[in-house]
Amino acid sequence: MIKLIALAALLASLTLPNAAVAHAMLLKATPGAGGSVSAPTELLLQFSEGVEPSFTTVAVTNAAGERVDRGAPKTASGDQTTLHVGLTALKPGDYKVEWHATSVDTHKTSGHFGFSVTP
Repeated sequence: MIKLIALAALLASLTLPNAAVAHAMLLKATPGAGGSVSAPTELLLQFSEGVEPSFTTVAVTNAAGERVDRGAPKTASGDQTTLHVGLTALKPGDYKVEWHATSVDTHKTSGHFGFSVTP
Protein backbone atom coordinates (compact mmCIF):
# COMPACT_ATOMS: atom_id res chain seq x y z
CA MET A 1 0.00 0.00 0.00
CA ILE A 2 2.85 2.40 0.84
CA LYS A 3 4.48 1.67 -2.51
CA LEU A 4 1.20 2.45 -4.29
CA ILE A 5 0.87 5.80 -2.47
CA ALA A 6 4.50 6.67 -3.26
CA LEU A 7 3.97 5.79 -6.93
CA ALA A 8 0.81 7.91 -7.07
CA ALA A 9 2.64 10.86 -5.52
CA LEU A 10 5.51 10.51 -7.99
CA LEU A 11 3.14 10.38 -10.97
CA ALA A 12 1.22 13.41 -9.70
CA SER A 13 4.42 15.42 -9.31
CA LEU A 14 5.42 14.58 -12.88
CA THR A 15 2.05 15.35 -14.46
CA LEU A 16 0.86 18.42 -12.56
CA PRO A 17 2.11 21.79 -13.82
CA ASN A 18 4.90 23.39 -11.86
CA ALA A 19 3.85 26.99 -11.06
CA ALA A 20 7.41 28.15 -10.34
CA VAL A 21 8.52 27.36 -13.88
CA ALA A 22 5.92 29.72 -15.35
CA HIS A 23 7.06 32.86 -13.54
CA ALA A 24 10.04 35.20 -13.82
CA MET A 25 11.76 34.66 -10.48
CA LEU A 26 14.60 36.94 -9.40
CA LEU A 27 17.82 34.92 -9.54
CA LYS A 28 20.45 37.57 -8.88
CA ALA A 29 20.75 41.28 -8.18
CA THR A 30 23.77 43.56 -8.48
CA PRO A 31 24.20 45.16 -5.97
CA GLY A 32 23.12 42.02 -4.16
CA ALA A 33 20.40 41.73 -1.54
CA GLY A 34 21.85 42.71 1.83
CA GLY A 35 25.21 43.56 0.26
CA SER A 36 27.43 46.61 0.61
CA VAL A 37 28.95 48.35 -2.40
CA SER A 38 30.61 51.65 -3.16
CA ALA A 39 28.90 54.03 -5.58
CA PRO A 40 26.96 51.81 -8.01
CA THR A 41 25.67 53.58 -11.12
CA GLU A 42 23.32 50.81 -12.18
CA LEU A 43 21.14 48.12 -10.65
CA LEU A 44 20.96 44.77 -12.48
CA LEU A 45 18.15 42.29 -11.86
CA GLN A 46 18.52 38.86 -13.46
CA PHE A 47 15.36 36.75 -13.78
CA SER A 48 14.73 33.07 -14.52
CA GLU A 49 12.92 33.96 -17.76
CA GLY A 50 12.42 36.97 -19.98
CA VAL A 51 10.57 40.03 -18.68
CA GLU A 52 8.66 42.81 -20.44
CA PRO A 53 10.26 46.13 -19.40
CA SER A 54 7.16 48.08 -20.53
CA PHE A 55 5.09 46.27 -17.89
CA THR A 56 7.77 46.01 -15.20
CA THR A 57 8.56 48.56 -12.50
CA VAL A 58 11.60 48.97 -10.27
CA ALA A 59 11.78 51.60 -7.54
CA VAL A 60 15.01 52.27 -5.65
CA THR A 61 14.64 54.54 -2.64
CA ASN A 62 16.98 55.98 -0.03
CA ALA A 63 16.40 55.91 3.75
CA ALA A 64 14.22 59.04 3.44
CA GLY A 65 11.99 57.28 0.89
CA GLU A 66 13.20 59.41 -2.05
CA ARG A 67 13.53 57.72 -5.45
CA VAL A 68 17.11 57.38 -6.66
CA ASP A 69 16.52 55.32 -9.81
CA ARG A 70 16.77 57.01 -13.21
CA GLY A 71 14.30 56.18 -15.91
CA ALA A 72 12.39 53.04 -16.71
CA PRO A 73 14.05 49.62 -16.47
CA LYS A 74 15.48 48.32 -19.75
CA THR A 75 16.71 45.01 -21.12
CA ALA A 76 19.77 44.68 -23.33
CA SER A 77 19.34 43.58 -26.93
CA GLY A 78 19.18 39.79 -27.02
CA ASP A 79 18.81 39.36 -23.23
CA GLN A 80 15.29 39.74 -21.89
CA THR A 81 16.21 38.10 -18.59
CA THR A 82 18.28 40.98 -17.18
CA LEU A 83 16.85 44.38 -16.29
CA HIS A 84 19.14 47.42 -16.18
CA VAL A 85 18.09 50.32 -13.95
CA GLY A 86 20.13 53.53 -13.90
CA LEU A 87 20.89 55.09 -10.52
CA THR A 88 21.66 58.65 -9.50
CA ALA A 89 24.92 59.32 -7.64
CA LEU A 90 24.26 57.38 -4.42
CA LYS A 91 25.54 58.66 -1.11
CA PRO A 92 26.59 56.27 1.66
CA GLY A 93 23.56 54.77 3.37
CA ASP A 94 20.84 52.17 3.07
CA TYR A 95 18.66 51.69 -0.02
CA LYS A 96 15.54 49.68 -0.74
CA VAL A 97 14.62 48.05 -4.05
CA GLU A 98 11.01 47.15 -4.81
CA TRP A 99 10.25 45.41 -8.10
CA HIS A 100 7.16 44.18 -9.94
CA ALA A 101 8.00 42.09 -13.02
CA THR A 102 5.80 40.85 -15.84
CA SER A 103 7.32 37.93 -17.69
CA VAL A 104 7.12 37.56 -21.46
CA ASP A 105 4.28 35.06 -20.92
CA THR A 106 2.40 37.72 -18.81
CA HIS A 107 2.83 36.13 -15.39
CA LYS A 108 3.59 38.64 -12.62
CA THR A 109 6.00 38.42 -9.71
CA SER A 110 7.27 40.96 -7.19
CA GLY A 111 9.70 41.37 -4.37
CA HIS A 112 11.95 43.70 -2.43
CA PHE A 113 15.36 43.78 -0.85
CA GLY A 114 17.89 46.25 0.47
CA PHE A 115 21.55 47.06 0.01
CA SER A 116 24.01 49.57 1.48
CA VAL A 117 26.40 52.01 -0.11
CA THR A 118 29.70 52.44 1.72
CA PRO A 119 31.94 55.52 1.63
